[in-house]
Amino acid sequence: MSRAQPLIVGAGPAGVRAAETLAKAGLRPLVVDEAPACGGQIYRQPLVKDGRDAHALYGSEAEKAERLHRAFAALSGRIDHLPRALVWNLRDGRADIAVDGVNRTVNYDGLILATGASDRVLPVPGWTLPGVFTLGGSQVALKGQGCAIGRRVVFAGTGPLLYLVAWQYMKAGVRVVAVLDAAPLSAKRNLLGGLALYPAIILRGARFAAELKLRGVMLRHGISDLSFEGKDRVVGVRWREKGRENYLSCDAVGYGLNLRPETQLADLAGCAFVFNERDRVFVPQREPSGRTSVRGVYVAGDGAGIAGADAAELAGERAALALLEDRGLQHAAGRAAELELELARISRFRDVMEAAFPFPAHWAATVADDTVVCRCEEVTAGTLRSCVRDFALDEINRLKAVSRVGMGRCQGRFCGASAAEILAAETGRSVAAVGRLRGQPPVKPVPLTLIPREAAE
Repeated sequence: MSRAQPLIVGAGPAGVRAAETLAKAGLRPLVVDEAPACGGQIYRQPLVKDGRDAHALYGSEAEKAERLHRAFAALSGRIDHLPRALVWNLRDGRADIAVDGVNRTVNYDGLILATGASDRVLPVPGWTLPGVFTLGGSQVALKGQGCAIGRRVVFAGTGPLLYLVAWQYMKAGVRVVAVLDAAPLSAKRNLLGGLALYPAIILRGARFAAELKLRGVMLRHGISDLSFEGKDRVVGVRWREKGRENYLSCDAVGYGLNLRPETQLADLAGCAFVFNERDRVFVPQREPSGRTSVRGVYVAGDGAGIAGADAAELAGERAALALLEDRGLQHAAGRAAELELELARISRFRDVMEAAFPFPAHWAATVADDTVVCRCEEVTAGTLRSCVRDFALDEINRLKAVSRVGMGRCQGRFCGASAAEILAAETGRSVAAVGRLRGQPPVKPVPLTLIPREAAE
């Protein structure tokens, strides 16, 4: 009896390189991705061709994007690809995949999770107003749909993505009013430590900031007490800086505080987790090869820890080489060692970037009680704090059981990290100590009318 296909979840940089490596070795992996075309978030392709060339879409990363798109196209006939499909459950070497309203259950032999990352935020007053988008959502609108989120846009939060998206909007002709960075200006001195590792990236980021400033964009650092104002939609942003209150009018906001890995499927696959201090989140325990605690399950890319697109490509290839080795197939051991060395170098660079754009953990203690944390269940920060005090809670799953935070459609994907930060601030414990929300299917919403169909594979 022939072995089942390897399954790759995600067709971003990690998933594409993993598929390419397995196909070169003679395997035929199944690649499942929610997007209609490969690329992931960073190299997302427009839904409809609108005349923009690669440089207009991806800027300095155009060559990398085109190379990745070509590589995936060249795999046609050598892999199976399910676009617009959602892997919503894993169980006993089988995956439940929602495709066009039908649930397809497939067996797999070898699982590479290249699930990427999503925006990380902390709730602030007004963050649920229409017109407030995450930084990633702002980027999706521009890249994938060819539209802007507004005419006068403020970008707020912290992280390299904050400046990148603001610059992309400015280059697209949108009036960018301001970039409000929670990190103090002094933190940017840490970027000097990255010059020896990846000088081109540091200099490119400096160019983005310089061009924004030259075009009249207000750049502010060390902001606090951020709030978005409006009744029916956002009309302005308020913040404090050096003890003074400030206000700017706008018609849209892009907001984000770095990224967080998408790890729910790794949880359902039975992987052990460890706390990543740098990203302030639990991630699958893994070896440099991408191997997890579960035999035959591998993680790669930002879903294993935030490292960026270049690292994702390398990690996808490395995970695929590990899968080949574990199957007893020929693999390039020398190449595997090279990949691990480069990934370690990128990890050191990520330490530099995190120091330059630190997560504002202190914001969690000052979130107003009436601020919604869990949008699905409409749970406020005040409700969380009351539950913590009334029931003497210090663990996130107990807080979920009492308050319903994380019980809605997103299953805590967006509110879980914020709830953990608030719980940690309220109890005086570390984020690691309060734990993580246990994953359960479906990892994302699926229709109640999903039709089951057992596949023969």
